[in-house]
Amino acid sequence: VSGQGSPLRSPRPAQGRTCCCRMARWLPRSADLTRFCQKLNRVKTLEDDMMETSFNRCLSTIDLTLLGIGGMVGSGLYVLTGTVAKEIAGPAVIVSFIIAGFASLLAALCYAEFGARVPKTGSAYMFTYVSVGEIWAFLIGWNVLLEYMIGGAAVARAWSGYLDSIFNHKIKNFTETHVGTWQVPFLARYPDFLAAAILLVATAFISFGAKVSSWLNHVFSAISMGVILFILIMGFVLAQPKNWSSQEGGFAPYGLSGIMAGTATCFYAFVGFDVIAASSEEARNPQQAVPRAIAFSLGLATGAYILVSVVLTLMVPWHTLDPDSALADAFYRRGYAWAGFLVAAGSICAMNTVLLSNLFSLPRIVYAMAEDGLFFQVFSRVHPRTQVPVVGIVVFGLLMALLALVFDLEALVQFLSIGTLLAYTFVAASIIVLRFQQQKADAPAPAAGGHPSPEPREGPSAGELKEYESFSDKLQLVDRDKSKEHREPGQLKAAFEPYLEFLSDFCPGEVVTVAVVTLMVSAICLCSILVFGNTHLHLPTWSYSLLLVLFSLGFLLSLLLIWAHEQQRGTRTFQIPLVPLSPALSIILNIYLMLKLSYMTWLRFAVWLLLGLLVYFGYGIWHSKENLREPRPQRVTARYVVFPSGSLEERVQAVQPSPQPPAGLPDTDSEDCKR
Repeated sequence: VSGQGSPLRSPRPAQGRTCCCRMARWLPRSADLTRFCQKLNRVKTLEDDMMETSFNRCLSTIDLTLLGIGGMVGSGLYVLTGTVAKEIAGPAVIVSFIIAGFASLLAALCYAEFGARVPKTGSAYMFTYVSVGEIWAFLIGWNVLLEYMIGGAAVARAWSGYLDSIFNHKIKNFTETHVGTWQVPFLARYPDFLAAAILLVATAFISFGAKVSSWLNHVFSAISMGVILFILIMGFVLAQPKNWSSQEGGFAPYGLSGIMAGTATCFYAFVGFDVIAASSEEARNPQQAVPRAIAFSLGLATGAYILVSVVLTLMVPWHTLDPDSALADAFYRRGYAWAGFLVAAGSICAMNTVLLSNLFSLPRIVYAMAEDGLFFQVFSRVHPRTQVPVVGIVVFGLLMALLALVFDLEALVQFLSIGTLLAYTFVAASIIVLRFQQQKADAPAPAAGGHPSPEPREGPSAGELKEYESFSDKLQLVDRDKSKEHREPGQLKAAFEPYLEFLSDFCPGEVVTVAVVTLMVSAICLCSILVFGNTHLHLPTWSYSLLLVLFSLGFLLSLLLIWAHEQQRGTRTFQIPLVPLSPALSIILNIYLMLKLSYMTWLRFAVWLLLGLLVYFGYGIWHSKENLREPRPQRVTARYVVFPSGSLEERVQAVQPSPQPPAGLPDTDSEDCKR
């Protein structure tokens, strides 16, 4: 019996091995997964001459400053101040704006350093691409696209509604009577033709070129600032200090919690300064103009918000304010009804500047993504005469007009904040990563026609990853760096080497990158405990305190570990002070504000993020220009041929990389797939 059963059982192991081989053929190899992850995190290679551009470098510091003011001082000055003062903070809205202005300054300084060092259009997308990685940059740019589209459409509808209210809603009544109303979810009650028309007109002006856009922004900004000056003068004349007295509820009726809640709301009034960074490729001298314009515009915007809040709460008692039209109503109640028309004119001009800011920035970010191959190539075309990305301007202007025409944007407006805060977070993290990495700009410029020094590592300003031919090359580089008196950025400081000697074996910048990731994870956990610990998680007091201490220690230790390494010194462009402390504070503040948003905002964010991943893996990763720059290693394949006689012949063939590699993931060799 056993003899007969033996032949039946013998083929089974061979069949099992065959099945395992077939399954292993479909499983990705560890080397392929490593290369795939490297693709997702590859950084952008910048040109040696970053001043070369297809755009027209025609914008001065004043032009950029007024663009930034136009992006920040919008309808929020006329609506947000009254809303926060009455419902959240009272007269202490002044303190809320001061804290929010300081918090915005941390993010603005990060943008200023990047805008000066990388004078290319793209704003947060470009800054993330040159320092963190490709997929992160794409997701930042993808979220900024939606932010600008919804923001522009929402401002257009607010502009339409404000103008309609001046004429006693005659436009709305006419549209509902002759066109009709809709009762469809997510759609507006009636089509807003006026909002769509103003967006189309603004799109036409933007397409004429940067100089025309800047001139138009000058006109509206001048009128808006003139109206603000009138409000301040008349407001201080009509001010009554008793409105801050205890009889009216005092200066801070809602206490410290009200001030901080007001700060979170007021923070979004300063989100327009990134238009300056997006315009750096059209600045005449971006190394100086971008930092100055960001500082000037943020300072003027913060001063305007603070002073208007002062006069508003001194003119009338804060608890009697009209949240929808606080300034106009305050003048009307003091007997100056005619001043309401000036306030209305200033509000409309301020909203016009915000529209121009959105329409100016959005096509340039799309252009940057398309120029890198991560978005559809048609949007990278620049008009030869106007020198602007006219295709992106027209297409996204029409999309904005469509959104404003038919969609109800009130439910989507909250989505804007999460995209902005996410961009701020990644830009702050990118500053730390970039500051502690070597850069090619630190080395002497090569002579004309010369070749760069064949160092194993290029700087992050060149956007290339560090590579070594072998592990011995890495050891030689480390030994050579240790022998130098001058330590390179990213290396451990000499004072800490006796205590942290094991960290000196890592490549420059590697420990800092890991510490930045640890810092962000600690910040997320710390803010989650602060926001949800007592409300949603219902943690006991001892565990709440313990987790706060643990995550705070993780955050501080990561910060100290970063600080223990050398950073770049003596660069010719602007640098944010107190690195890594300043970017770290910006990171934890942005994460805290993101976690304070509603769960529906996070749900919409997740859906939009999923759509972005589909676009990236369906188009972007296949057409990325960094694919074409990657060297193709020469491979040798062996083919075995079995002849009928039973002999086995091996043919060895060298596989040369094709001069025009196919689009897609070229590292996954076709021969490997066949095997």
